[in-house]
Amino acid sequence: MIRTLTALLFAALTFAAQAAVDINKASQAELESIKGIGPAMSERILDERKKGDFKSWDDFVVRVKGVGPGNAAKFSAAGLTVGGSAFAAPAPKTAAKTEPRQ
Repeated sequence: MIRTLTALLFAALTFAAQAAVDINKASQAELESIKGIGPAMSERILDERKKGDFKSWDDFVVRVKGVGPGNAAKFSAAGLTVGGSAFAAPAPKTAAKTEPRQ
């Protein structure tokens, strides 16, 4: 019986640790639970959120100073979501083919 309760408690804690944190609903403490987000970053996020919810990851990256695609990917991997969506890195730009000189 105790083993079963211990296993259930462990499973519940594991699930809670993996739970997603939506940037548009999270408190400062919840934001700071994301690896890489400290007090200064959470303040910038909350200040920008006062102006309106983040519409997408691109909107988040543009509006919050110090966040680029690299940090966005790290935050997403740590459980942060925007509107329930994980970060999807933009496709790399391909160089245009040029005609050889003659």
